[in-house]
Amino acid sequence: MFRRLATAALLSIAFATTALAADGKIHRVAIQVDQNDPQVMNLALNNATNVIEHYRGRNEQVAVDIVTYGPGLHMLRSDTSPVQDRLKRLKELAFPGKIQFSACNNTKQGMEKTEGKAVPIVSEATIVPSGVVQLMELQEQGWSYVRP
Repeated sequence: MFRRLATAALLSIAFATTALAADGKIHRVAIQVDQNDPQVMNLALNNATNVIEHYRGRNEQVAVDIVTYGPGLHMLRSDTSPVQDRLKRLKELAFPGKIQFSACNNTKQGMEKTEGKAVPIVSEATIVPSGVVQLMELQEQGWSYVRP
């Protein structure tokens, strides 16, 4: 009798824990872009789109951060980005999920010094102090990491 009650209690706890994890968990992925290559940029956007659509289909929450630095910052430059239209569409597609496009300020400042002018960043982007540090800190917080 005790064994049955103990088994039932354990199964109940396991079921409740699984249900809570599925309901409350936010799936989080950081995607690195460090190349000024439209194929890499589009692959990163494809990865983000697929992740968002996958978890939306399962009614689960998802957050995506596409982190750009070095030559990859061109992805988020309003004067050189070959994927500006896709950035806007993905921002709209992600709702109610969360997507962030992180632009490395260290890279931005370096480009401005080299080019002798301000480097414009798309309005969909957030400037972060360092792209590499952003990736490190997200991973330290348990985010998954992808480099297309």
